[in-house]
Amino acid sequence: MSRFTEFDFGVSWVMGFFHQDWIYEGDSAAEIVTNHLPDGANAYALAVRRDAEKLLAGLPSDTLEVLWTAGTQYLPGFVGVTGSEWTRTVIDVCDAWLSARADVHPLVGADTEDGLSQRDVVIAEIEGVAFLTVEVREALVDCARDCTPDLAFRVLLRAIVNVPDAALSADQYKRMESIGAALHYGEFVLDNVEFMVETP
Repeated sequence: MSRFTEFDFGVSWVMGFFHQDWIYEGDSAAEIVTNHLPDGANAYALAVRRDAEKLLAGLPSDTLEVLWTAGTQYLPGFVGVTGSEWTRTVIDVCDAWLSARADVHPLVGADTEDGLSQRDVVIAEIEGVAFLTVEVREALVDCARDCTPDLAFRVLLRAIVNVPDAALSADQYKRMESIGAALHYGEFVLDNVEFMVETP
């Protein structure tokens, strides 16, 4: 059983759009999301909407702001828009994109995997990443408990990458690989953090 892509997907994929130069790729954050949904990206749009809906239903606005900020390299502060409003905007972008297409099929199989059997190990892994702030770790744990462990783990991977000069032990990475395999991730999802593994 495998997912529709070997790479990152869903909200964590969207978080990757917001690097330091994202403002040169669109006039607004919402446009950046739209611009990354080319024809044929039905499964990507569905996965983003699925994640965003779980976030919006499961977490308060301030927790969403913590997660979006931690998971992006550069996202302007939440001034004039709340975490809930931005998450709703992401859903609306996906809905608009999907409604303009007639050949959209629902996600099935591995692409609906929430990772509920992995909740305890995902939470343990989150709590063990000491270089993340307490606020970020608490938000990720809330996400694992109140949204899905799968979503929390993918956002964890994004948050890890965005901490300057951070490093993972070989044992941490091995455990993360095991979680990724249980969640049916493609080979390139964990690649995002492999370069951070300390060498002997």
